[in-house]
Amino acid sequence: MRDTFLPFAPPLIGEAEIEEVIDTLRSGWLTTGPKTRKFADDFSQYTQAPAALTVSSCTAALHLSLVALEIGPGDEVITTPLTFAASVNVIEHAGARPVLVDVEPDTLNIDPEKIRQAITPATKAIIAVHYAGHPVELDEMRDISRQHDVHLIEDAAHAIGATWKGQPIGSGANPTCFSFYATKNLTTGEGGMLTGDQDLIDRARTLSLHGMSREAWSRYAAGGKWAYDVVAPGFKYNMTDIQAALGLQQLRRFESMQQRRRNIVQQYDAAFETISALQAPVTRPDVTHAWHLYVLRLNETNLTIDRNQFIEQLSERNIGTSVHFIPIHLHSHYAKKYDWQAEDFPVALDNYNRMLSLPLSPKMTDQDVSDVIEAVTDIATQFRRQQQAA
Repeated sequence: MRDTFLPFAPPLIGEAEIEEVIDTLRSGWLTTGPKTRKFADDFSQYTQAPAALTVSSCTAALHLSLVALEIGPGDEVITTPLTFAASVNVIEHAGARPVLVDVEPDTLNIDPEKIRQAITPATKAIIAVHYAGHPVELDEMRDISRQHDVHLIEDAAHAIGATWKGQPIGSGANPTCFSFYATKNLTTGEGGMLTGDQDLIDRARTLSLHGMSREAWSRYAAGGKWAYDVVAPGFKYNMTDIQAALGLQQLRRFESMQQRRRNIVQQYDAAFETISALQAPVTRPDVTHAWHLYVLRLNETNLTIDRNQFIEQLSERNIGTSVHFIPIHLHSHYAKKYDWQAEDFPVALDNYNRMLSLPLSPKMTDQDVSDVIEAVTDIATQFRRQQQAA
């Protein structure tokens, strides 16, 4: 057993990030300025996006997308129950109604056929979440968007570095929203990015800083003009240069961090593939998985303990875990408001009841990985249900 606790997703911050932040502090420009713009430009180039905007969070990017697309009261937005609350909260913030549809049993991404069945004349958008870093069926999503004249918004909080048929997630003209939260593959502590066509990004840029016609850094930089106009009731969703400093350096070594994630995943897969009590995550053909999460599912008929007890056993062995996610329809606000029952989305519910996310971070050492594998294997063996002879 480990002597120290292994956190679920520790960030990997090096000297380059620290020096870039120090440079920012010494520059005298701390808030939205030249480094946020450079980070957006570099990120746009990396994802092959038409344009990009740095924001304070992925939640902000999602909300800006809805507002910029003029989605509001009387409109419906379809999304998945198996996501973090932010994906649905923003729909209510925009004044629209969230409509949930179930997920596919293998990837746990939103089911395109269920979307087709749920579309009504009030449907104005789909928020498709790339769950755990595995891209959704984007061809299907785009077909649905075109056929029914609804907007497609991608929640790519997990999907930096993922590709669909060779194209990076974020390379399309539709709004795509990324997260740089502390546990994400690329972190700025807090923060996010919105990508999409230039017109969308221009509208979102104005909305992201109080609806002002000029950004603060344009007004206060050398040669800037003091006058501005408020053209819309905007928000305070801007990123700071301190955050962008972290992002610039994280992006420069992002591929090496992703390679380490893939290496850890390969070790997990090899260790768990022969254990009948465990179901490893899948990767469909034609995609590059970002591997934000490694979601292990338990085959509980082969175990004498449930998911919660499995997590407790890992904790006793100093292994940190999490669960992604408590489905939206189980949270009291949404269950009461929309009269959703637990059984309304059976695939999401079944998988939630037996899933846990294992530690996955490029900061993990080989010994860390071995400790996780040893602990999971030991628990699965110790609590294996004995099969009765026929």
